[in-house]
Amino acid sequence: MKALVYHGPGSKAWEDVPDAAVQEATDVVVRVDTTTICGTDLHILLGDVAAVTDGRVLGHEAVGTVTEVGDAVKGFAAGDRVLVPAITKCGRCEYCQRGMPSHCQTVGGIGWIFGHLIDGTQAEYVRVPYADTSLYAVPDNVTNEQAIFLADSLPTGYEVGVLAGEVRPGDTVAVVGAGAVGLSAILTTGLWGASKVIAVDTNKFRLTKALDFGATDAVEAGPDTTDAVLALTDGLGVDVSIEAVGYPDTLRTAASLVRPGGTIANIGVHGVPVELPMQELWIHNVKLTMGLVDTVSIPTLLKMVGSGRIPAEKMGTHTFGFGEIDEAYEVFKHAADNEALKVVISA
Repeated sequence: MKALVYHGPGSKAWEDVPDAAVQEATDVVVRVDTTTICGTDLHILLGDVAAVTDGRVLGHEAVGTVTEVGDAVKGFAAGDRVLVPAITKCGRCEYCQRGMPSHCQTVGGIGWIFGHLIDGTQAEYVRVPYADTSLYAVPDNVTNEQAIFLADSLPTGYEVGVLAGEVRPGDTVAVVGAGAVGLSAILTTGLWGASKVIAVDTNKFRLTKALDFGATDAVEAGPDTTDAVLALTDGLGVDVSIEAVGYPDTLRTAASLVRPGGTIANIGVHGVPVELPMQELWIHNVKLTMGLVDTVSIPTLLKMVGSGRIPAEKMGTHTFGFGEIDEAYEVFKHAADNEALKVVISA
């Protein structure tokens, strides 16, 4: 089969690899019909993720069709259309029992294993461990192009941003960074009744998309960002400030926007230490949350997408075939120049 293989920093190739196959009784093999690229994949190609070694198949998001089933699998059969999420869970360890499969002990202490600790989903086929507790059946009223964004970006924006930030009816929310994950947070704030959602970004295209995704206001990031957001909130600041970039400056910006008693929800993946003005934040009773997505919200999000409440298909701006995966990476790598949010790669 063909797959996109990592060969060290800056090097990848769409090449022949051994066919995916059932190795354990709890495995299934899924023919990948649709996949996408995540910002984490770009970090891997920069050499930022040491656990990813030469020869690893990349990718951790897929929608596909089950082709082979292990003897212990009871919930899925060949021919089923399924969503392969970014997080794999055994369902039995302490963290899975606590609803935190992002730290599943059975699969290595972290639920993100595809394209990380085992071969991933940017391939014609993928082996899925613990299929009964990890896969999700895709309803007939949800397309592949909608479901693919429920593998990672939408649950991340919703769980690590909206839910962890404790957005409640009537709240004012700022989302710093209107990329795919930030837009996912914007798209799902309405589920909890936010009255005002302010998108903050340096890119005019993303700010325009943010308004299309449900933001009530858009602020172009710059020296006056904090003043502009305060002006939109009667000088009080926001109840929930969501950081969706992963840079020190953007987290500090998010912190500057929150009102006393509010919450800073950090979604961004930070690669270097961040210094925050704790001498100012502590007295304002501010809460700071952060974490890796658990993807436990997928059943809810599937229902909301199927009902039309969440137009997940808006996330996809560019479409490619598997044979064009290098071009897809180039477009996604230079997303701002290409006015790209997420790319859809289909067989």
